[in-house]
Amino acid sequence: MTYSALTGVMEILLVEDNLEDARLTMEALRQKEVRCRVHLVCDGQEGLEFLQKQGVFGQVPIPDLILLDIELPKKSGPALLADIRGNPQLQHIPVVVLTVSKVHQAVLEAQNLRVDGYLTKPVSWQRFVEVVRSLRRSWLEALVLPAPQYPRRPGLSLS
Repeated sequence: MTYSALTGVMEILLVEDNLEDARLTMEALRQKEVRCRVHLVCDGQEGLEFLQKQGVFGQVPIPDLILLDIELPKKSGPALLADIRGNPQLQHIPVVVLTVSKVHQAVLEAQNLRVDGYLTKPVSWQRFVEVVRSLRRSWLEALVLPAPQYPRRPGLSLS
């Protein structure tokens, strides 16, 4: 779990090569219900470098959510998803696929690649909020924080 679960700011990695689709998705994400910071990469290879913190991505945060286009240059969406699911440090990150077709869903299911949700492009704000709320419920259920430790002072009782 990244620090964002504690601060309430969701770190989102958007892997999208179509800049107009990326712009529309980021506009949908600017709504106030979900505080987030979006990191955009434009191909599957950059997505992998971001997730592995390679090169210029050495100081980026681990995302809480990946929004993944399927049709990407350099490394396809399914290939990137396979890399994510095969890496123990990354496989816990929820991946929501951005798609224009049910065919993409069938392809991913045929390849046994676990996807946490699908969003149809252009991204609808209401549908995005529904997906994020369902994912956030599972994050909060999985998050267990230690009880705060307060220094004990003589003569004070907390009971």
